[in-house]
Amino acid sequence: ALEGDALALGLAPAMSLADARAQEPGLRVFDLDPHADQDWLERLCDGCARYTPVVALDPPHGLMLDITGCAHLWGGEEALARAAADRLEGAGLTVRHALAGTPEAAHALARFPTAPAPDEDAAVRRLPVEALGLEPDSATALRRAGLRTVADLAARPAAALAARFGEEAVDALHRLLGLGQRPLAPRRPRPALRVERRFAEPMASTAHALQVLEEMAAEAGEHLAERGQGGRKFEALFFRSDGLAFPLRVETGLPVRDAPAIMRLVRERIDALSDPLDPGFGFDMLRLTVPRAEPMAPTQLALEGGTVRREESVAALVDRLSIRAGRQRIRRLVPGDSHIPEQAQLALPAIENRAPAAWPEWQEASDPPMRPLHLFDPPQPIEVVAEVPDGPPHRFRWRRALHEVTRFEGPERIAPEWWQARDGAVEGQSIGRTRDYYRVEDARGRRYWIFRHGLYGTEAAHPRWYVHGLFA
Repeated sequence: ALEGDALALGLAPAMSLADARAQEPGLRVFDLDPHADQDWLERLCDGCARYTPVVALDPPHGLMLDITGCAHLWGGEEALARAAADRLEGAGLTVRHALAGTPEAAHALARFPTAPAPDEDAAVRRLPVEALGLEPDSATALRRAGLRTVADLAARPAAALAARFGEEAVDALHRLLGLGQRPLAPRRPRPALRVERRFAEPMASTAHALQVLEEMAAEAGEHLAERGQGGRKFEALFFRSDGLAFPLRVETGLPVRDAPAIMRLVRERIDALSDPLDPGFGFDMLRLTVPRAEPMAPTQLALEGGTVRREESVAALVDRLSIRAGRQRIRRLVPGDSHIPEQAQLALPAIENRAPAAWPEWQEASDPPMRPLHLFDPPQPIEVVAEVPDGPPHRFRWRRALHEVTRFEGPERIAPEWWQARDGAVEGQSIGRTRDYYRVEDARGRRYWIFRHGLYGTEAAHPRWYVHGLFA
């Protein structure tokens, strides 16, 4: 990539670095960092949310804004586009923009500027075939066939174009001409609630911005209360005067609409940031959105507290821990719909999964099967000696120690979940054979839960044995 001054010196993007340095010894070179470029583009995308709620990334270096219904707030489409371009150029960026009726036309007109045309359709038809966004080989094939512009393609029958150059060329042509359209994928979906504050002068203090945000949280709570809802996800966007925006997201385990509770989580999030929230030349706009809201019924509180109060206290603790340590590190055990022992319970993010009111009870008349206090995941392999191949273990070696079996119970057979099998394997599992479990006790009174993996003859010639758990 080259800046404008480098292009003016006669340098070209395809030129080697050695040739460029020979032509211009004082050339400044920077390493390409795609991740930093993507992060910068996403921040610009968030910053352009001040103009319209529907902003999408247009990789590798573009943004797409749907300004339908928003242009009148800025004095028209041209005024809105000029305001956005001026703000980005003020941040040191080189901006090319275009207004069109479809995303594909705007994309092409911004990247392939043409001579002034009487209308959008005429401007689009003057574009080169490269504006279709096809692969380089396809664009070269079109040019070799004498089709150099969009107008040349539009004059040909669609069936003939599809037969020679493929359906992709016809689809791209139709989208560019407005005969078809691919919907935008906005970076942020439409929230359930949104509250904004704009300032006449940029606010250079983060503390003052948080005070305003608390007022906005109280206003959002009032709107949620009118709907009988509470928020599960909140997002605060701090818009800087240089065009960038910094998002802060918090989640809750239970619906909330209390402003102090929301702000406590926001401050926890700010304290957990690796880089502090930088106001730069000041924040000129704040936005608080509620992407996810759920019904929140009134609760009756007992004087001595009770289960409702305890549930709210635990949920508040989970919210704060998830923000500090990360949502994937704070987990809660929930029952799993599986009879495979290591999948009978799942460790899921606690902030997304409420604690079950009660674990499912054993539905059969007999007692539930005994399970060890400690479970190994994955099971640990052992060497077993049995009197008969498919019989109970007589002795086994585990961790280089030999254990003589004095008593055993079993077998308890657990079949694989055949309904999830694909090509003989069980999806998401490393063990997909029948298991025969035994509860065994060695000469020193220690009890183990071991199993034989596979049936002799039908599933394995020499099934292996594993220790899966330890009893107290």
